[in-house]
Amino acid sequence: MQSNSFSLQAIGIVRSPLKNPADAPKQGGEGAPEAWIELKERFLPALLGMKTGQEILLITWLHQAKRDILQNHPRADKRRPLSGVFSTRSPHRPNPLGLHRVSVRAIEGNSLLVFPLEAIDGTPVVDIKSVSHTSDYGLP
Repeated sequence: MQSNSFSLQAIGIVRSPLKNPADAPKQGGEGAPEAWIELKERFLPALLGMKTGQEILLITWLHQAKRDILQNHPRADKRRPLSGVFSTRSPHRPNPLGLHRVSVRAIEGNSLLVFPLEAIDGTPVVDIKSVSHTSDYGLP
């Protein structure tokens, strides 16, 4: 029998000039600033091979999101039709994971400077993945 629950652990935290959700753009490409990702020391070996200029997918836990919302108006615009959260990028959802495509601008000790990042200061980071390009796998 499969378990319906599991746990995630934070590997780090966002350090950003954005202090509350009202200050944050809806998406990174809409004016989000640079932000630092502070990794916990025990995860430093996982940075092996990471380079400045690399694109990564940053996965965050949107800790201030509401988890009981299943429908909303996209981009909080009441003129748009009501939609299920699985068809939107809303932070409010059963498992509020944030997915952010960012570029690494600097690596200093246990911290990465990334851009652009719309996550607010204090947002837990749960994973980092490299952006795969089809050429990485010999595909056209």
